[in-house]
Amino acid sequence: MWIYEKKLQYPAKVGRANLQMAKYLITQYGGPDGELAAALRYLTQRYNMPTPQAKGILTDIGTEEPEPLGYQ
Repeated sequence: MWIYEKKLQYPAKVGRANLQMAKYLITQYGGPDGELAAALRYLTQRYNMPTPQAKGILTDIGTEEPEPLGYQ
């Protein structure tokens, strides 16, 4: 069962743009070997799974794959 709460895990206060941090985020999430690509692979593979348990596992992995930075 999923409960969706639209709130941030950690409060974010943005004062100004940080281009170095933006480049770091793009390299972590983007690209063929990035976190976003891995999450999308799990979520698309779930449609070919024959059992509901396997679909559930791939859904859980795919939604939790993009980990916050620093926890990898």
